[in-house]
Amino acid sequence: MDLTYRPRRLRRSHALRSMVRENSLSPADFIYPLFVHEANDVQQIGAMPGSYRWPLEALIKEVERAWSLGIRCVVLFPKVDESLKTEDGAECFNEKGLIPRAIELLKKELPEMTIMTDVALDPYSIDGHDGIVSPEGIVLNDETIEFLCRQAIVQAQAGADLIGPSDMMDGRVGAIREALDDEGFEQVGIISYTAKYASAYYGPFREALDSAPRSISEKPIPKDKSTYQMDSANAREAIIEAQLDEQEGADILMVKPGLAYLDIIHRLREESELPIAAYNVSGEYSMVKAAAEKGWIDEKSVVLETLLSFKRAGSDLILTYHACDAAEWLKQE
Repeated sequence: MDLTYRPRRLRRSHALRSMVRENSLSPADFIYPLFVHEANDVQQIGAMPGSYRWPLEALIKEVERAWSLGIRCVVLFPKVDESLKTEDGAECFNEKGLIPRAIELLKKELPEMTIMTDVALDPYSIDGHDGIVSPEGIVLNDETIEFLCRQAIVQAQAGADLIGPSDMMDGRVGAIREALDDEGFEQVGIISYTAKYASAYYGPFREALDSAPRSISEKPIPKDKSTYQMDSANAREAIIEAQLDEQEGADILMVKPGLAYLDIIHRLREESELPIAAYNVSGEYSMVKAAAEKGWIDEKSVVLETLLSFKRAGSDLILTYHACDAAEWLKQE
């Protein structure tokens, strides 16, 4: 055939493919989500094979392992004892609570590791919602933000580097930024869950924290989070959310879930110069694990391909439960 250009010329060897590769993965791209609890044992999470609830002492060793693999950021999620949950989730700003103690311990043992936190009420609420639920069953926006600001300040006082508001209340980024600055925490960053969708992919995560919406009283409780998390049918709305978060002082924008919303990552990449994070959520993780256990897929190949897709779509950072495994595999390549 008389062909002037043959794209396969640059694919014929590993060396050539490496030379022209447009995107790459590094362990420093990963943010490793970790579940912590008050119990003394390491507990396997049933719906998330290979993921665990960590007591504080074991948490230190796991974070040290992540650091040794080149991971430079972890995000902490609490499994809160049922006795501490209330309608307003006030345990979220307890200075002696689980997350502040975990942050302080990690900063003492491994001060260079970047610590990201989660700001929302659902782990602390008997209702399982990210905000305070009114007697009429409405998730209150402005009242919730007051509690989120207090939560963020306590986390910053404990040593958090990045505050991660995952609640999707309107105006919370600006309010948290102002609250942090007023308390002298100008250097603490905000990684905002900018486009967080009301997704079915969160199921295993909610099992890990026992944080799904529920009704244990006569008060009407919304059965899902669709009045504040985004509609999965909407893409342009994500740009509005990103513009607002940027104006309010977010340092990093996040899309959650990641894999089913690669188009949203790409849209935000085109609209903003801020770093973009993708959350490779629990449902995405567990599907890969389940298929790999059945022998239907090669786990390593699928995980690395999936993580690379986030980079190709435009993300700079990836929150993923695969972080340590992926870091190990990348070292082998």
